[in-house]
Amino acid sequence: MTETTFHLKENYVPVTDELTTFDLPVSGAIPPELNGWHLRNGPNPRTPTQHWFFGDGMLHGVRLENGRAAWYRNRWVRTESFDAPRPPGPGGKPDLRNSAANTHIVNHAGKTLALVETALPYEVTTDLDTVGPYDFDGRLATPMTAHPKICPETGELHFFGYAREQPYLTYHRADAHGVLRLSRQVEVGGPTMMHDFALTSRHVVFLDLPLVFVPGGRGMPFSWDPDYPARIGLLRRDDPQGTVRWFPIEPCYLFHTLNAHEAGDEVVLYGVRYAHLWWQGHEGVPGTLWRWRLNTRTGAVREEQVDDRDCEFPRIDDRLAGLDVRYGHVTTDTSLIRYDLHTGSADVHEFGPGRTPGEAVFASPRWLITYVYDRTRGASDLVILDATNPAAAPAATVALPARVPEGFHGNWIADA
Repeated sequence: MTETTFHLKENYVPVTDELTTFDLPVSGAIPPELNGWHLRNGPNPRTPTQHWFFGDGMLHGVRLENGRAAWYRNRWVRTESFDAPRPPGPGGKPDLRNSAANTHIVNHAGKTLALVETALPYEVTTDLDTVGPYDFDGRLATPMTAHPKICPETGELHFFGYAREQPYLTYHRADAHGVLRLSRQVEVGGPTMMHDFALTSRHVVFLDLPLVFVPGGRGMPFSWDPDYPARIGLLRRDDPQGTVRWFPIEPCYLFHTLNAHEAGDEVVLYGVRYAHLWWQGHEGVPGTLWRWRLNTRTGAVREEQVDDRDCEFPRIDDRLAGLDVRYGHVTTDTSLIRYDLHTGSADVHEFGPGRTPGEAVFASPRWLITYVYDRTRGASDLVILDATNPAAAPAATVALPARVPEGFHGNWIADA
């Protein structure tokens, strides 16, 4: 499939209806302690787009309560540009309310936010209704990454925004109450597409990689630049206005990090690494799990491949973000792989013939949740796995009334 057509086939094809269905059928037993919402975001274009990434955001959600699957809903995010793009602002700058809001959904300080990295977040309800653009009471003047990080120790929300013109990168920090307390520019070599980053207990970890903005043309407005140096940057959290220290690495691209943590003099980063960019003639290049060890005393870098299996959507239990987490998992076309990052071993859950999983997220330290497309049924299931024994049969499978197309990221939002 080419760059412009892959999202028009198989389970990438968008759905056309918004549904609400109650009391869903369940095989197995939903853990009764799971009371909340599993929400996931992804592109679902209403009209043809040049690339899947540009499609209108659609949220899919299942409500679990007291051992039952209370409802399934899917809704487009009604951004201010949902029906027509807003005109540029002063000086021809893009209007940050022009948003597909199609990449992620996170909850912080009582706000549930649908995210795309090129615009402001949009606040939504857990019933998937759109509230409107959210700019932290007027304090946020850049786009917001689709991959913010919440510090499990302070409750702070760390994020950034990149732009196609100076300043190319701005780092932001909001306190545990959602008040934006810090915004500072970070010097990078050019207009890079920085999709993700990482956080440790002592550092913010930036990825300055050779995927840069190229104006004009069709499809994705970013191109691989072999002359652009690849590097990882560390900013001390206790000196957020200080200098970012950069560590050169071999050319590559990471859409997603798994986690990062401190280990003595080292910062250890895990992520899914691509040697090239698949949408530019490198469709066969796999993304595989790698580890980088950055020595803050000597400046040395060690780059190590953890596994050779093609994968994506790396996740840990976000309640442990930035700590030395033992277990992390990734998703393949047919399976979920849980890595023991301390021993190097791996457990695999195979979903079976004709069943394709999406990103799996922790609903609690014990339970993982994911949507799985069933080709035979022509619809999707919500599957709950035991995170301590992911190779085992699912604890529960909830049959959804419709297909959940291929998408991006989501989260479990527990009842308060």
